[in-house]
Amino acid sequence: MKRRSAIKNSLLGLGTLSLAGACDTTKASTENEPAMVKKELTNNINHSVCRWCYNDYSLEQLAEGAKDIGLQSIELTTPDEWSILKNYDLTCAVGTRKNMSLTEGFNDSKNHEALQAAYIKLIDQAADAGIPSIIVFSGNKRQLTDEQGIENCAVGLDKVIKHAEQRDVLVVMELLNSKVNHPDYQCDTTPWGAALVDKIGSDQFKLLYDIYHMQIMEGDVIATIRKYKDYIGHYHTGGVPGRNELNETQELYYPAIMRAVLETGYEGYVGQEFIPTYDDQMAALKESVLVCDV
Repeated sequence: MKRRSAIKNSLLGLGTLSLAGACDTTKASTENEPAMVKKELTNNINHSVCRWCYNDYSLEQLAEGAKDIGLQSIELTTPDEWSILKNYDLTCAVGTRKNMSLTEGFNDSKNHEALQAAYIKLIDQAADAGIPSIIVFSGNKRQLTDEQGIENCAVGLDKVIKHAEQRDVLVVMELLNSKVNHPDYQCDTTPWGAALVDKIGSDQFKLLYDIYHMQIMEGDVIATIRKYKDYIGHYHTGGVPGRNELNETQELYYPAIMRAVLETGYEGYVGQEFIPTYDDQMAALKESVLVCDV
């Protein structure tokens, strides 16, 4: 079956089985995307989207598309971009900084001084702009043991978290998979991240639980979310395998995952972080938001 036919037929099924009437897929598809009638979102989920997945669009174009769908945030944006979001009545659920590195992180003591200065500045910028959280990374292991990595991260983050406490900004460390996308990354399992949260012992430091990455590393997503709910400060989505749309081509059933997230009492944002393959990337984003809008 050709991809466009497969997508059309599967989305007809999704309209009955998983979207529960959230969208109307009875119109004919164009190209390789389903046509959907805009419906009001439930607002049970605070919807966000990650900027880097839509680099083919200007930030203004992405903001217009996000507003039309009903999103509240475009995240992983930098301080120079936040004023643009404000013009569209959007926020940034998770702020970042330019030239940040996934591999050179807080687990290496030689990085501490530079990272502390950069992130303390970012926290001030976020607090002044009303941005609720910022993202940090562990860095690659480079033969560090789990215990050494936790200790180094805790030492390096100490000044950052104390400043975040003063400015009421949440710091989240992202869980990434080291099997497929980020070889040797240290914060690659929920238990490791939770151990670091316990070591730091601050309400202003939690994990960014990326569902795509942790499905690859651990599986058992819903049980993990329930077990570690108090350690999680933000969520990202993505289809597995491939990190593409949340449709029938992937193995995760996102409506059940989102219901589990809500059942934990989570009131933060869920960021769509998949790489769109449809010709109309906004149609891909809308489809995945509706899948998660339980």
